[in-house]
Amino acid sequence: MDDDLVFKALADPTRRLLLDRLFERDGRTLTELESQLDMTRFGVMKHLRVLEEAGLVVSRKTGRSRTHYLNPVPVRRIHDRWIGKYTERRAAALSELKTRLEETVTSTTDTLTTQVYQVFIKATPERIWEAITNPEFTAEYFHGARITMTNGRYVAHGPNGELWGDDEVIEWDPPRRLVHGWRSLYDEEMAKEETSRVTWEIEPQDDGTCLLTAVHDRLEGAPKTARSVSGPGWMRVLSGLKTLLETGESLAG
Repeated sequence: MDDDLVFKALADPTRRLLLDRLFERDGRTLTELESQLDMTRFGVMKHLRVLEEAGLVVSRKTGRSRTHYLNPVPVRRIHDRWIGKYTERRAAALSELKTRLEETVTSTTDTLTTQVYQVFIKATPERIWEAITNPEFTAEYFHGARITMTNGRYVAHGPNGELWGDDEVIEWDPPRRLVHGWRSLYDEEMAKEETSRVTWEIEPQDDGTCLLTAVHDRLEGAPKTARSVSGPGWMRVLSGLKTLLETGESLAG
């Protein structure tokens, strides 16, 4: 994604307000967003279009309506490019404080039951599929987890061989679509929660890149898991995956 488009989208206060509204509660329809702004429906649509072009908002059809989701991955990419290079320690301290405050807010809501993230990657669909399903790849960007998908199971082991996840592979359509269950077995409380679901979609683009979409949903019965994987969790994974495939470098550690 072009950084210029991200900065242009963030420069407008109305668009920042739309992002704030989606941060407060994700998965809103155009009607819901329009009701909170003093402008026409057409005006809101124009702002949403700019945010979608910058990759900051993802819209998905749900039944007869279309819902909009905040996609923080482009902001994470900017962080990795500049903040991570010069002021990582100070930024990390502020980020940790911000995360704690956000967890205090979101722990009392049910707004994280569906999370949608997108990133453009300069790689073939086959290469991206391999990076998602090959344990040698996943260990480089997925918090050190070695993920295997054999015999219809999604199994993740931590760096020391401990079991982090084990659930069903629901759909297997290489190199286009992968759907699997998700259980966070590395945490005793999260391991007791209901199984959620992760969907990976790989869409080739005309410019030689691919649009990778990760949807983590069915989180109604897994509130702690929802808070754990939201924001920095999935952002770090997708940003690391993009960096690994495009540069050969790992963000691990």
